[in-house]
Amino acid sequence: VGRNLGETIIPPRYREAHNRGFKKFLDSGEGSVLVSRTERAGLHRDGREFPIELSVSAIKTGNTVEFNAFIRDLTEIKQAENTLRKLSLAVEQSHNSVLITDLNSNIEYANDAFLKTTGYSHGEIIGKNPRLLSSGKTPKATYDDMWAHITRGEVWKGELINRRKDGSEYIDLTKISLLRQPDGNITHYLAIKEDITNHKLAEEEIQQLAYFDPLTKLPNRRLLVDRLQQALAASTRGGEHGALLFIDLDNFKTLNDSLGHEIGDLLLRQVAQRLTGCVREGDTVARLGGDEFVVMLGDLSRNFQEAAFQCEAIGEKILATLNHSYQLASHDCHSTPSIGITLFADRQSSVDEVMKRADISMYEAKKAGRNTVRFFDPEVQAAVTARASLERDLRHALDGNQLHLYFQLQINAKNQVIGAESLLRWEHTDIGMVPPMQFIPLAEETGLILTIGKWILETACRQIKKWESNPHMCNLQLSVNISARQFRQPDFVAQLHNIIEQSAINPNLLELELTESMVLSDIDDSIAKMHTLKKMGVRFSLDDFGTGYSSLAYLTKLPLNKLKIDQSFVRNIGQKHTDAVIIQTIVGMANNLGMAVIAEGVETQLQRNYLEDIGCMLYQGYLFGKPVPITEFEKTIVESFAV
Repeated sequence: VGRNLGETIIPPRYREAHNRGFKKFLDSGEGSVLVSRTERAGLHRDGREFPIELSVSAIKTGNTVEFNAFIRDLTEIKQAENTLRKLSLAVEQSHNSVLITDLNSNIEYANDAFLKTTGYSHGEIIGKNPRLLSSGKTPKATYDDMWAHITRGEVWKGELINRRKDGSEYIDLTKISLLRQPDGNITHYLAIKEDITNHKLAEEEIQQLAYFDPLTKLPNRRLLVDRLQQALAASTRGGEHGALLFIDLDNFKTLNDSLGHEIGDLLLRQVAQRLTGCVREGDTVARLGGDEFVVMLGDLSRNFQEAAFQCEAIGEKILATLNHSYQLASHDCHSTPSIGITLFADRQSSVDEVMKRADISMYEAKKAGRNTVRFFDPEVQAAVTARASLERDLRHALDGNQLHLYFQLQINAKNQVIGAESLLRWEHTDIGMVPPMQFIPLAEETGLILTIGKWILETACRQIKKWESNPHMCNLQLSVNISARQFRQPDFVAQLHNIIEQSAINPNLLELELTESMVLSDIDDSIAKMHTLKKMGVRFSLDDFGTGYSSLAYLTKLPLNKLKIDQSFVRNIGQKHTDAVIIQTIVGMANNLGMAVIAEGVETQLQRNYLEDIGCMLYQGYLFGKPVPITEFEKTIVESFAV
């Protein structure tokens, strides 16, 4: 109090300028009241300077001037302005894109980095929705997750596949936050975005170098080992077998040395392509280095021998494929592989052990003369060799007149022969009769069943035609088992129609036996084919009924004449109550639907009597006769009429 204002609050270095300004303020004013407001540096009592706003008013009353001064500390305001200025510069000069939208997702602000990244100008994006950047390739789940976070008031961070103005795509790492007022109300969305396309490409390149062979682009040893560990764990959980096929190119070094490494590399690339084409999508083809490749198969059969046969088929496919000639630049080259196979089914075997077994079996293939397949397990190798031999012999069985139809009687409740089932038998020239369970699945797998199945139909129809002139046999119905593969042929109906036409038989005497699983595998196709054949007069029976998924829903749609009770139920008559209930249900169902029902596998009089008591009036089984050749079958028929 009592001190000069200018000397008290104005720093010494500004006082002279302050005094000049104050005098000018007084001299320039007109009227009785003068007002001045300025921002300047103030002096704190502790000697430090701080920003102030100085407001001075002068009131003239005659010769007297009265001054009023108001001082406002601007420290916090200036600090806030300085912070805001720095923030604005940081946002404008940031390498990351910054985007602010209102709550309707209309863009209100975008920094220069955003414009540079996207190629749009301010005028083109202000007021627009950020979805104008959408490429359509970001998964819907990503957007769902983003909006779920935003709706909950949470920060979201994720990757978006966006499109620039010029149409090029880029990967946008985006972080979205919510801007709130002091009272907590959300006013805007803030998105900070970074173009990470190059970073992603670099990651992929590093991944490619770490896990893939640079020459063939196949998985390398490191990735193979990782996948093999997973396959061992999966086979332990699921019980399915897996397999490793070790493939080494025969005489590759000779080709490489004589024609050069560039030609050798071309061969390796083509081998990689051919191997990939030989396996399923989920299988792995890897290159270990040099001319060594490995194929890993998963999800094979739980049955060891079946899994071995599956491997052998793929091994032979690879063998045949790699034996085709290669066009390498101007060179026409030939290369063969040696293939070693080992199976695995649990984690008791380590990765190293499985790899070692496959390697050993490959060297066994080399010792066997190269260009061949060998299994690590001698027993498996023996089984595979025997199966291959059987397949080879089966291919010649038709031409060699080794396949025959046997016939088994079908009897009604009056012990009258009403027909027969034709059953395929193979009489091998060297080993004698081959069990049907041994060669029929083989015929199915190899596709030979198509040729054999057609021969069976032709032979059966010729037999029906021969019986036509015999009064004892002219009304016999002959049933023929149809395989799933045969029935699924697109031209099956036309094929059978031609056979019936050529043999000139009464089609009502031909009965096709189909299985439940076959019919249900493509129910619409089955219904269409069966109805077409039914119009021609062909009859149908459903074999093995009750062993699969039986449903009245599909049963009523099929033009069936007969249901066959599987022998597995008949065998337990008098022993297993549940099977007896199933048989009664099948008989009742067939009778209600107007179908005949026949029981197969009837071997005792007890079984026959029980079946008759519950309404089953047709029988087939050893009680009435085994399957026999045609001459013996016809003799039985003639003798039955002589009694």
